[in-house]
Parts: sequence; structure tokens; C-alpha cells
Amino acid sequence: MEGSRCFIMSGSAIMMMIIGIVVIWGGLALSIANLFRKKKV
Repeated sequence: MEGSRCFIMSGSAIMMMIIGIVVIWGGLALSIANLFRKKKV
């Protein structure tokens, strides 16, 4: 019982980490795209 609870906790933590990484990289990609767009114009 204890092991399964620990596994669920780690699973949710991993999901949170993945979501955070995706959000951070998405923001970076958007800012870089905006910079390139401004340079072209």
C-alpha cells in the first residue's frame, strides 16, 4: 500500500515537471519567434 502511494506521488511529480518544462520551452520558443519576426520586419 505504501509503495503504490509513493509511486502515485512520484508519477504526479514527474507529470508536473514535464508540464513545467513544456511551458518554459513553449515560452522561450514564442519569445524567439517574436524576436525573429521583429527582425524580419
